[in-house]
Amino acid sequence: MAFRLIPRDEGFYALFNDAAKNAAETARGLQDVLHGLPGTAPLADKVIEFERKGDEITRTVFAKLDTAIVTPFDREDIQAMIDKLDDAVDDMRSAADLIRLHHVSEPIRGVREMADLIVDAADATVRLFAKLPKLRDLRPELDEIDDIESQGDVMHRETMARLFSGHYDAFTVLKWMDIVENLEKTLNRFERTSDIIATVALKHA
Repeated sequence: MAFRLIPRDEGFYALFNDAAKNAAETARGLQDVLHGLPGTAPLADKVIEFERKGDEITRTVFAKLDTAIVTPFDREDIQAMIDKLDDAVDDMRSAADLIRLHHVSEPIRGVREMADLIVDAADATVRLFAKLPKLRDLRPELDEIDDIESQGDVMHRETMARLFSGHYDAFTVLKWMDIVENLEKTLNRFERTSDIIATVALKHA
């Protein structure tokens, strides 16, 4: 029977869960921003707070990687997983910042639905991270996140097509183009995070 002279540092799992839950809170904050237009300034401030908290969690994980002797799984996989999740939070903050800085007063069709998908992806990521200690029964969440990202791709294409349909003035197009791109990137980050976890599970199968 294989055994370890030095046990794995199990403290990582709590940090992983904290990172995922903070990403979900950020997603709900962004959802509130888009559903709360035009009064978004206080709501955007909440997203910024979540993003800063996410940065703190990321720094804590990386500091722990520097000192831990035995990690739950490969260091590079931990770093990649947390990096992608942090990128998702950064993209959500960027979207909230742009909505506020551009003084957006009303949403274009499709963006609230994309924000709702981001919340769904974040919630599935929370459940997926909760399974990291055992790395079992991951398929439901992996499939769910993949499906959400595919829905997001369709919605992104439709939203961009409407944006450039001639219905909106040039200034509105410029304001919303970067916001929509950040929403789409966020969904991609969640999918990439899940892909890294799928790879980790294969390594430990």
